[in-house]
Amino acid sequence: MARKVLVVGEVREGGLRNVSFEAIAAGKLIAEGGEVVAVLIGDSVKELGNAMIHYGADRVVVVENDQLKNYTTDGYSQALLAVIHAENPEGIVLGHTALGKDLSPKIAAKLQSGLVSDCVNVEVAGGNIVFTRPIYSGKAFEKKIITDGLIFATIRPNNITPLEKDESRAGTISTLDVEIKDLRSVIKEVVRKASEGVDLTEAKVVVAGGRGVKSAEGFNILRELADVLGGAVGASRGACDAEYCDYSLQIGQTGKVVTPDLYIACGISGAIQHLAGMSNSKVIVAINKDPEANIFNVADYGIVGDLFEVVPLLTEEFKKIKVNA
Repeated sequence: MARKVLVVGEVREGGLRNVSFEAIAAGKLIAEGGEVVAVLIGDSVKELGNAMIHYGADRVVVVENDQLKNYTTDGYSQALLAVIHAENPEGIVLGHTALGKDLSPKIAAKLQSGLVSDCVNVEVAGGNIVFTRPIYSGKAFEKKIITDGLIFATIRPNNITPLEKDESRAGTISTLDVEIKDLRSVIKEVVRKASEGVDLTEAKVVVAGGRGVKSAEGFNILRELADVLGGAVGASRGACDAEYCDYSLQIGQTGKVVTPDLYIACGISGAIQHLAGMSNSKVIVAINKDPEANIFNVADYGIVGDLFEVVPLLTEEFKKIKVNA
């Protein structure tokens, strides 16, 4: 059954987040040969439309307004609802990001629609679109199908492979004028505490530290390793509580959820709350002095040793590999 599917692109600091392209791939599966329409919302985002088309969107609808420069639930919901009413799609896909987690429930409520959130896989089976999502803090998975009405889902970043970029693809980019009014909140200033570099939730490599890092200075060797690997630095709640790093780096049940190709846990014991945020990583390497640490139960590779000795050695070896590659 061919469907029209809206895919909401997410813009950050003038560029598209990778989850936008992953959402297009999910939208293609849901569309089953139908049309995938990308939606871009912001104040100067039209120029990003071609990238959405190159990654598989058939056309793009842009809503631009100076009141949409920074994300607010009211502003973005007004813009997206206007596009939905104009396009009347059978499916909608967003990334399961901070924006998607905030916006999608409000849109679903306004449309009186169901919502399948935090999907890690989308497939066609038995004539149905089947969504897979983790439950019980990642200890189990459930499969869901939507039997009636709008197919509405959010996808977890770094789980669905984007389509190959094809710069020869062409499609129309149109603008929809939407009056943004009665905003209950206005963003006056945005202060970013997150470190510069790779986005933690989309990083292919994450080097994370726990209480075993012992100090804020202890994170320096983790940053060096992450830089060599082109990855991002994360932390357990224990490290954040101890003020070794900012809470923007926290991974776990009350922090960010990451699913990188490689997760290196340094001085992290493996509390269940932390595992909920990283246990679905493709490959997990644990470095800990305690051979009985729970983190080794989920790790693919374990190194029992002092992280202050092991991490610098790893950094040097990876540097040699990169030089000889």
